[in-house]
Amino acid sequence: MRQPRRLFVRLLGGFLVALLVVGGAFANLSPEFGGKPTKAQRAAYAKTGHYRDGEFQNLVPTTLMTGGSTFSSLWKFLFTKTPNERPAAPLPTQPLTPAHIQQKTNETVRVTWFGHSASLVEIAGKNVLLDPMLSVQMGPLSWVTPKRYNPQLAITAEQLPAIDAVLISHDHYDHLDYQTIRRLKDKTANFYVPLGVGAHLLAWGVAPAKIHEMDWGDSLQLPGLTIVSTPTRHFSGRGLTNRNSTSWSSWVLKSATKRVFYSGDGGYGPHFAAIGRQHGPFDLALMECGQYDADWAEIHMMPEQSVQAALDVQARLMLPVHWGAFTEAHHAWNEPVRRATTEAARRQLPITTPQLGQPVTLNAGPLPQVRWWQ
Repeated sequence: MRQPRRLFVRLLGGFLVALLVVGGAFANLSPEFGGKPTKAQRAAYAKTGHYRDGEFQNLVPTTLMTGGSTFSSLWKFLFTKTPNERPAAPLPTQPLTPAHIQQKTNETVRVTWFGHSASLVEIAGKNVLLDPMLSVQMGPLSWVTPKRYNPQLAITAEQLPAIDAVLISHDHYDHLDYQTIRRLKDKTANFYVPLGVGAHLLAWGVAPAKIHEMDWGDSLQLPGLTIVSTPTRHFSGRGLTNRNSTSWSSWVLKSATKRVFYSGDGGYGPHFAAIGRQHGPFDLALMECGQYDADWAEIHMMPEQSVQAALDVQARLMLPVHWGAFTEAHHAWNEPVRRATTEAARRQLPITTPQLGQPVTLNAGPLPQVRWWQ
């Protein structure tokens, strides 16, 4: 029996390799793959101090795979089932209308989460979109990528009113979505992105004058609003050959009276406390909380680490994101929010858990805290 099993494993391994090669070839031909930074841009990136040998680097040493090889993790993802890894039915959603978004004042701070990390932040009278993955399907090979839990979102890109700024944390397909960018490019005034990510937007028809690449520590001013790029601990790439060719970022939004932090994706590290010291305290922190695994423990936080990171940045309120849309790791779909709310209660950190599309308005009464995800 041992010989046939070995043969089966070899054949299956060969099939998976062939699948990756074919998928990679298709992705390279697909517009979803995006663009590439120019030689001059790469030379400029080298001056940042965190770009070496053609790749961006983290502030601290970071191992991508901490619990095994990429192949073993792929094997586990494809052939190991996790109880309750997807909800039994579409998640409850509150439809969001353009009229509601337009009803605000310069003092209003309102955040609406659409699932995964896609969120609308209304601050200083501006509409700011964070990682707007507003498509049902992900990437150029939808039959390979995870399926979205809900067949439709609280709002479509077409239904959104004019957007003052789109902020992108990094170029992975679940955060930088080709179809969404194509639908937003003519109604968005500015795209603020990490170094290198502008090449993707240019390839997708975004006007060059709208694209602003920012390094960690860079800041830009809109009327009444400051946008700051801050570090995170992650990686990038949309294909088999461009790993870490673009940078990754967390984001700070500052109005005259309010501050909002978005963690982007990334593992826990000392950068959170540094951000808190320099830019905190924050009235609200949208913190990555989901798609974690012991196999990649340094590039995604466990829920307890997400709570600690919120405390590190001096957040007065935490909104857990990066869950509620796709299954990308081996945990129950609602485990992240269950663990995060338990830890936040233990650490006495206020936390809000809105339904998809349910606005969270600061200083306007009780916050959404119904445990709809149980």
